[in-house]
Amino acid sequence: MIGRTGASFPIGYGLKVPVDADRVGAYWEEHRGIIHATNFTLGPDRKVLQACYATGPIGRIVAEDALRSIQGARKRRN
Repeated sequence: MIGRTGASFPIGYGLKVPVDADRVGAYWEEHRGIIHATNFTLGPDRKVLQACYATGPIGRIVAEDALRSIQGARKRRN
């Protein structure tokens, strides 16, 4: 993902269920041994500004939504 997108932020991949899921506060499913889609927007201080948890195909943060949210937060700070 980093090589393909040039992302300069941490990307979580290959997390272990349930240990890593519990560490980051993600929902996980014992039956399938998976972490459900969990999206976080972090501030410059690495604190979570918002989180989105999904247990199905609805409820994921797409890039446009994340960008709009970040831009809105910046405007409110100024």
